[in-house]
Amino acid sequence: MTDKLDVKKTLDSYRAQHGRFRVLDVPDLQYLMVDGHGDPNTSSAFTEAVEALYPVAYTLKFASRRELGRDYVVPPLEGLWWAQDMEAFTGARDKSRWDWTMLLMVPDGIGPDLVEAAIAQVGAKKSVPARLGDVRFETLSEGRCVQTLHVGSFDDEAPVLARMHDEFIPGHGLRMVGRHHEVYLSDFRRVPPERQRTILRQPVAAVSEPGWPTVARRLMD
Repeated sequence: MTDKLDVKKTLDSYRAQHGRFRVLDVPDLQYLMVDGHGDPNTSSAFTEAVEALYPVAYTLKFASRRELGRDYVVPPLEGLWWAQDMEAFTGARDKSRWDWTMLLMVPDGIGPDLVEAAIAQVGAKKSVPARLGDVRFETLSEGRCVQTLHVGSFDDEAPVLARMHDEFIPGHGLRMVGRHHEVYLSDFRRVPPERQRTILRQPVAAVSEPGWPTVARRLMD
């Protein structure tokens, strides 16, 4: 048995500084995913998505330790967020218009067979998560991104995102592509809003560069 892997300590894409925007290249990463729509504060679909992801993630962790000899810390919850009009994020913050995909990263070396077995194992239990059938396993390829660390309430993100979208990105000859991405370094179920630490990430491309980063097709439709 090797030391327990913690991607927050080993992957550069899980590092960010408060008050600083940084351009970085994010490697292809594989995730458990569940899609949804609506206000995460009031939507039962959001709660059910998170409730479906975690049992699979922990069952997968234990299977990896048992069958592969590789133990790891379950990575933090993440989310992709978008709307027809991105002003829904940086302007009015109309959460009822938001679409989202909730994510839990799966370390390299774990393949679809082990994921399918973990989902089946969770499904065989007496209490089955309502959205277990919506959990899928896909690779997210974001490539070049801009990110920063936000400390505080989710509702206080808007000015930071406005600076990222309207100042830093165009000011560096870049344009936004893909989905707005958040990494929840704090457990928002337990940490007070003013102390929450969230990585805010936006995939980008050079203004002169054609095309988008390759992302799982369902996420880009």
